[in-house]
Amino acid sequence: MTQTLPKLSPEMLVPRMGEYLIQKGLITADDLQQALDHQLKETDNGNSILLGQALIDLKFIARSDLDQAVTEQILQLRNALQAANRTLERRVEERTAELQQALERVSELSQLKANFISNISHELRTPLTHIKGYIELLITESLGTISEEQKQALQVSQQSTKRLEGLIEDLIMVSLASRGELSIKLEAMDIRRIASLVVKSFNDKALEREIKLQTVIGDDVPFVQGDSQKIGWALSQLIDNGIKFTSTGGSVAVRVKREGENLVIVSVADSGIGISPLQLKDVFEPFHQLDGSSTRRYGGTGLGLSLVRQIIEAHGSMIDVQSVEGRGTIFKFPLLAVAGNK
Repeated sequence: MTQTLPKLSPEMLVPRMGEYLIQKGLITADDLQQALDHQLKETDNGNSILLGQALIDLKFIARSDLDQAVTEQILQLRNALQAANRTLERRVEERTAELQQALERVSELSQLKANFISNISHELRTPLTHIKGYIELLITESLGTISEEQKQALQVSQQSTKRLEGLIEDLIMVSLASRGELSIKLEAMDIRRIASLVVKSFNDKALEREIKLQTVIGDDVPFVQGDSQKIGWALSQLIDNGIKFTSTGGSVAVRVKREGENLVIVSVADSGIGISPLQLKDVFEPFHQLDGSSTRRYGGTGLGLSLVRQIIEAHGSMIDVQSVEGRGTIFKFPLLAVAGNK
């Protein structure tokens, strides 16, 4: 059964009409009550009428007076709505200005942080160069004969300076990336050779940790467009992460495979501790650590994965991460194959 909707009238747009008519002195409270009773009675009889019509039917108010009262109410509502809109617009403008100021402040702080990191990194380079040089002179006995124990101690120090140098380079790269100055030199590169060389550089570390380091590289993988130095660095970070977070007896697998005509997929999978769903969204944030406790088992600054993402995105690509806590993690990213290369 189709329900017939009442005809739209100005009175429908005006709330609390009865109270307004009483305030205007056009009807009394008793008139209003009688009209409401009449309206209810008509509704029960199947005749739906508005309050104004009930007042007219009972001759409590003239049509012209009712129309005038309705018009006044509508004008008041319109004015109130316009005032509310102006207030809302002003609040939106004020809030927008506040947000803009906040964004500018965040941008300033980000720039200050980048400049600070850059300045500190470059300042650290000079004394580190001197330390490296003198350690090398001591180890080669250019400054006099040393004992075997002294030589071993100096070799440990030499390894530490290499690690420190790597951290400084990472900081410099972070500052460049944050300022949008991370340069990428795109050229045809042999991703098979680069992956093999990077994996080979981690063989000793994996052997020392008793972790199986595997390489699976397809024979049909073509050259890709990329910066060989930056992609090699990114791949080394992913492998280092895999070894770091994998227990003795586990495995890290590096795969390079062709996908279709135009893409090559590079992936690094480990059987390590995995990443919880809550931490997964923050894993590429700068200085983020999977283990943030004061007694962290795993070293690192938390810069590696952030830089890896920025390098991959600078190549016009994206890095994807999939992980199951306690079972391992897979990082993978596509690179564009060089046209006409097999």
